[in-house]
Amino acid sequence: MQKIKLGTTEKKVPSVILGCMRLNGAKDPREVIETAVDNGITHFDHADIYGDGQCERIFAENLAKTSINRDKLFLQSKCGIVPGVMYDFSKEHIISSVENSLKRLNTDYLDALLLHRPDTLMEPEEVAAAFDQLEQQGKVRYFGVSNQKPGQIELLKKYVKQPLIFNQLQFGIMHSGMIDQGLHVNMTDSRANDFDGEILEYSRINEMTIQAWSPYQYGLFEGVFVGNDKFPELNKVLNEMAEKYGSTATGISAAWILSHPANFQVIAGTMNRTRIQEIAEASEITLSRQDWYRVYLAAGNDLP
Repeated sequence: MQKIKLGTTEKKVPSVILGCMRLNGAKDPREVIETAVDNGITHFDHADIYGDGQCERIFAENLAKTSINRDKLFLQSKCGIVPGVMYDFSKEHIISSVENSLKRLNTDYLDALLLHRPDTLMEPEEVAAAFDQLEQQGKVRYFGVSNQKPGQIELLKKYVKQPLIFNQLQFGIMHSGMIDQGLHVNMTDSRANDFDGEILEYSRINEMTIQAWSPYQYGLFEGVFVGNDKFPELNKVLNEMAEKYGSTATGISAAWILSHPANFQVIAGTMNRTRIQEIAEASEITLSRQDWYRVYLAAGNDLP
C-alpha cells in the first residue's frame, strides 16, 4: 500500500481509505474490515449519519471480533448534517456528535474529525471552541472539512487554530470539474466554469489532503462507470490500461486519481472484498503522463 504524507504533518497514511457508509449492508462486516487491513488499508472513513449511526456501531462490534489493534488504525468521522432538517456547526452539536461517535465506535479518540458540508449559519468562533475542547480532551487528533471552497476554509482558519488538513471532495474520472476548469483557462466553453473556487490549486498550495469520495460514480449518483455500456470508449481504454499495468479497470480508475501530484487519497466505498484488494494494489501504480491524459480524454473530456 502506497502511503502519503498527511497534510502539513509528518504522519504517513494509506493512499486508499475504506469508506464505511455501506457497512450496514455488508454480508460480513468483519471480513470487509480484515480484507482492508490485510491489504494495507488501515484508514477508515465514517460519519455520524451513515446508517443513522449504525455503521459506526457495526464497525466497532466487528472490529472487536478480530485481532486488529485499534491503535494501528486511523479512524475518522464527520458531523454537521442533520438529515432533511439542517446543517449544524454549533459547538453543542459538534461536541455531541463526537461524543456519540466515540461511544458507537467504542474508542477514546478519533484520529480525525471532518465538518460534513458547509453550514451557512456557521459561527466560526463556535467551531474553534469545539475543536479546542476536543483537542484538549484528547478526543480528536486532526481536523478537516468536507465539500468546502477556499473562501469557506479561510473563514474557518481565521478562528480555528488547529491545521485543517483534509477536504473531502467528489472527484474521479467522471467528476473532474476541478481539473477541467484549470485546463480551460481563458476559454468561454462550459468546462471553463469554476464551480469550486480553484480548490485543487488551493489544496496544493496549502498542503491539504483531498480525499476523493464516490470516485466511481457518474452523474448525481446515477451509477458506476466501470463496465457500464454507456461509456464504451472509457471502458475500452481502462481495460487496455489494466492489461498494460497488470491491474483491472477498477484499479486503473483509482490509479488515475492517485497518479495526480495533488496528494489525493481515494475513498473506496465498496464492500466487495475483491474490489477492495484491486483498489489497494492499484495504489502502487503510477500512470505515465500520456496514459493519464488518454484516460481523461476517453471520459469525454477535451483539451483546448
